[in-house]
Amino acid sequence: MPSSILAEMYAVPPRAETCGASESIVGRWLKRQQRDQIQIATKVAGPSRNLSWIRKGPPALDRANIRAALDGSLQRLQTDYVDLYQLHWPERNQPMFGQWQFDPKNEREGTPIREQLEVLGELVKEGKIRQIGVSNEHPWGIMEFTRLADELELPRIVSTQNAYSLLNRTFETGLAEVCYRQQVGLLVYSALAFGHLTGKYLANPNAAGRITQWPTFGQRYSKPNVAPAVQAYVELAHKHGLTPTQLALGFTRSRWFVASTIIGASSLAQLKETLPAMQTTLSPEILAEIDAIHLRYTNPAP
Repeated sequence: MPSSILAEMYAVPPRAETCGASESIVGRWLKRQQRDQIQIATKVAGPSRNLSWIRKGPPALDRANIRAALDGSLQRLQTDYVDLYQLHWPERNQPMFGQWQFDPKNEREGTPIREQLEVLGELVKEGKIRQIGVSNEHPWGIMEFTRLADELELPRIVSTQNAYSLLNRTFETGLAEVCYRQQVGLLVYSALAFGHLTGKYLANPNAAGRITQWPTFGQRYSKPNVAPAVQAYVELAHKHGLTPTQLALGFTRSRWFVASTIIGASSLAQLKETLPAMQTTLSPEILAEIDAIHLRYTNPAP
């Protein structure tokens, strides 16, 4: 079944004048489709000092803000429900978007997860949401959401949308077990690592793409071992008659904990390459060689 994964803050990079534009574009298209044949997922933005135009200030994930965000998304999407509604990032203190260390000195007041879960449960009962999920979550958050859902008889999260790729396999160390035991699927984003895993930036660091268009968004990929790791994966792909894109997307497809991989094409040519590449099946030999490279360059872009 065709699906579209969106967010109220999209397009990216976020700007006041483009906020909600992706939902509006999909909404105009969705109006002409058979709604029950399309799965729509979208996300509510969490607090950020850089998104002051969303709901007139840094939005919290409290009852009022979640309701206002969903109503805005439904209006732009021209539908009366979404199939999956996700919290885009946690309100609490935790490392995100290329950060990798938790620091208790950054603790701050925030909306309790219980309140977030309660309002999501209300919206499920009202028929505005079919299922709920999270994004950019860590093991503690997954455990707390599922624990409270069971304790309070509220809807359980069914997914977490996290970065995962050949350059960032941090999901495997803690989240994989938690998601397995709590029955939460991974929706992969950045499977091509902002285009790095296509190999195009090796030959031309100024190649057209996200890194050159929005350099501040790709800081996690500016670390020292990214280029040699990409080079090793590109050589491995060519050795087995694959494109680097096939290797990268075939890898995420091979993971037992991946429910789906999200692709973000910026041109029709990219879409024509990535869609068939998502069906690539990698042999045990190739997967073993991938693991050998991973041992040399472990998570160069966490």
